[in-house]
Amino acid sequence: MAQLYDEIGIGYKNYRRPDPRLASAIHQALGEARSVVNIGAGAGSYEPTDRAVIAVEPSLAMIHQRQPDHAPVVQASATDLPFREAAFDAALAILTMHHWPDRVRGLTEMARVARNRVVIVTWDAEAFDFWLIADYFPEIAEIDRGICPSMATLKETLRDIEVHPLPVPHDCIDGFLGAYWRRPHAYLDAGVRSAISAFAKITNVDSGLARLRDDLNCGTWERRYGDLLHQSACDLGYRLVISERTSGGVASK
Repeated sequence: MAQLYDEIGIGYKNYRRPDPRLASAIHQALGEARSVVNIGAGAGSYEPTDRAVIAVEPSLAMIHQRQPDHAPVVQASATDLPFREAAFDAALAILTMHHWPDRVRGLTEMARVARNRVVIVTWDAEAFDFWLIADYFPEIAEIDRGICPSMATLKETLRDIEVHPLPVPHDCIDGFLGAYWRRPHAYLDAGVRSAISAFAKITNVDSGLARLRDDLNCGTWERRYGDLLHQSACDLGYRLVISERTSGGVASK
């Protein structure tokens, strides 16, 4: 993950800004936790400001984009957190697990350092239904199914979990992969794509972009997906996962 974001992370914060509606759901999920470790913290999106936070981020390019008033940051990997057991009330990870070199180990580390709960924003690869992937970049789906932990893996590793859909607003200001589902022209913008790691992982971006551009110009996209233009939010498969730690640690391996 560090190498990838050292290469593509420059200017990341210009497109990846916390959306207040998603932030509200994430902060509510943290409950009464007064201390939080934010793992894979990047430039600091969604870090609560009303409680003590320590950020963990492996990429120097991302660390350098953090603002002076952001939480203190430790350069480290999710798979080897430099903290004692139960050091924080809660452990938080937002759209980062697919970058970890060992997802199960990272989840185990999250549970180890969290006294009360683990909060994760991820997506369910089996439920990730998105026109951009299906019609233009199917290679992204193939890659992500191999690197994104399934809901079954999360349950097996963390034991008891709650899984909540996290619909994406049509005007979402956090430019992750699904953010522009109602604004298809945005994906033609190289700046937008530079803040979406999925595009850095596929071998042939140009052909998908050419098909999308042609379909937008000739009206094919609107004929297929025009109904989306009347929706205010869309469930693309993003999920908010909460694991209470009071019932016992991680599942034994």
